[in-house]
Amino acid sequence: MARDAVLQVAGLQTHFFTFGGTRVVRAVDGVDFTLREGETLGLVGESGSGKTTTCLSIVGLLPRAARIVGGAVVFEGEDLTRKSQRELRRIRGRRIAVILQDPMASLNPLFTIFRQVAEPAFFHQRLRGRSLRERVQSLLRAVRIPSPEWRMREYPHQMSGGMRQRIVGAIALAGGPRLVIADEPTTNLDVTIQAQYLDLLKDIQRDTGVALIFVTHNLGIVAKMCDRVAVMYAGKIVEQAAVRELFDAPKHPYTRALLGSMPKLGSKEPLYSIRGQPPNLANLPPGCSFHPRCPDVMPRCMTEEPRDFRPGDGSVARCWLLGDVLARP
Repeated sequence: MARDAVLQVAGLQTHFFTFGGTRVVRAVDGVDFTLREGETLGLVGESGSGKTTTCLSIVGLLPRAARIVGGAVVFEGEDLTRKSQRELRRIRGRRIAVILQDPMASLNPLFTIFRQVAEPAFFHQRLRGRSLRERVQSLLRAVRIPSPEWRMREYPHQMSGGMRQRIVGAIALAGGPRLVIADEPTTNLDVTIQAQYLDLLKDIQRDTGVALIFVTHNLGIVAKMCDRVAVMYAGKIVEQAAVRELFDAPKHPYTRALLGSMPKLGSKEPLYSIRGQPPNLANLPPGCSFHPRCPDVMPRCMTEEPRDFRPGDGSVARCWLLGDVLARP
């Protein structure tokens, strides 16, 4: 494991077994990445590419039909894939926290804000009485909830959408985690509140040194938030690079297509559209999974699955086209 790594995912494979186990969906198929202290990794890709399943695999919250069939998830020197659910419950909320995209799915409408923010601090940090109240108020101030001593007595329906999302962030921070997984937390926020929330996450990360996995479709958010980016397609990471390197010199045709589909200020050209649809993960095409949609497809792409190629700038891409470029003298 890398010296300063908080999390190292190696060869992770998560499959869904449907119709009594007769059909296998390879939702995550050999994912590798490393996350260091204070670093933000962006996971991007179309819906169904495996981003959320990768995150749920890390924290052991997979649905009943899913199972990790290979690889390792090493968090602070411990392989979480070998932990029981009882052991994982001691880690979730205290050392690893999750922020979901819909705050109302995370907040109980019957409980006060105080009770919901206090719960992780109560169980994981053993705080009681006045210390617990002060901790809750401190967390609400940290996520910029005004008048926390009054707001903590209220219920989720009395909060705006932006405030609810910030309260979910306070709950995630209550146990003092080393890693936060944010699964599209800004999807339901308007542009102004979204920008404020992203600035808040950056401030919290700077103050606490927490590592962050940020799942999103929005490449503009990636440019603002992330240090490195992993682009997923059909359950695999097809390209991984530092954020500036990825935007300046994308290596994989899928990454170039995603960047090309971003609207550009002042441009009158029509947006680029990736042809076709993502593949059926239960019946993947032979060779490269992206080849039916790729504008640069070669005969080799249709029969041989590409391996990872490393051009030497710290990036990695799974594409035969890059392999041909690197093979030239």
